[in-house]
Amino acid sequence: MPFAYDFLVINKIMPVEHYENFPVASILLPARLRPAVEAIYAFARSADDLADEGDATPDARLAALTAYEDGLDRIENSRPADSDLFRTLAAVVRKHDLPIQPLRDLLSAFKQDVVTTRYASFESLMDYCRRSANPVGVLMLHLYSAATPENLRDSDAICSALQLINFLQDIAVDSQKSRIYLPQEDLNRFGVTEMQLAHARPDEAWRALMRFETERARAMIVAGAPLALRLQGRIGWELRLVVQGGLRILERIEAVDCDVFNHRPQLSKRDWLRLGWRAMRMKFP
Repeated sequence: MPFAYDFLVINKIMPVEHYENFPVASILLPARLRPAVEAIYAFARSADDLADEGDATPDARLAALTAYEDGLDRIENSRPADSDLFRTLAAVVRKHDLPIQPLRDLLSAFKQDVVTTRYASFESLMDYCRRSANPVGVLMLHLYSAATPENLRDSDAICSALQLINFLQDIAVDSQKSRIYLPQEDLNRFGVTEMQLAHARPDEAWRALMRFETERARAMIVAGAPLALRLQGRIGWELRLVVQGGLRILERIEAVDCDVFNHRPQLSKRDWLRLGWRAMRMKFP
């Protein structure tokens, strides 16, 4: 499944191949929290693989994810875990008093990816983002003991925006897998067909659609960005880089005139210097 954080694994110290939306053990992450983040990552990565990788049938994938839900039930009911992965996760949940619901939400999104490849409306896509991306921010705020209502609201805006940016970034990749994360109502509004996506034709209708999508994602991430200024210490700096990374990807999309079929927007080494500078000067109303 696609994830929002293709650009936020900053100076990672553990290898990450394709669960891009998790700030895994970055050098900005305090050492005391790295085991917790790694445990949550292992849970999410392995569950995501159950949904997406290999040649299992949809029914088999759903059954495997249901078994993961049973593992969460064991943690919630203080029953012994039946695997090392869940024993480690249970210890992390207890130590940091983490909520179980965000982990359940992730599994719900993974299950949805097994059976859903199109989204009729932006509202339905945002519901998916609420479960596929926002739980990461919720868990991180709990780890930092900063899960206030205001912080959670802004975190949700940032996480959902990053998920949308990742959708825009990976349109060509997802189309080849017969997945379309652009709302069908938007395609219809701008006169863009699925055949056009399949043949990678970035005409003016396509560019108008992409300009609309990039501006919406930009507005969302800017709306949540004050969180990065409120949070103190390492998490604040990491989140500033995350926000600036998302905004920079949007600039990259615009720089190629929205032709994400032939030019997948991604950050270069030079961009990291730019992001650091912007993070230091970051101000939002």
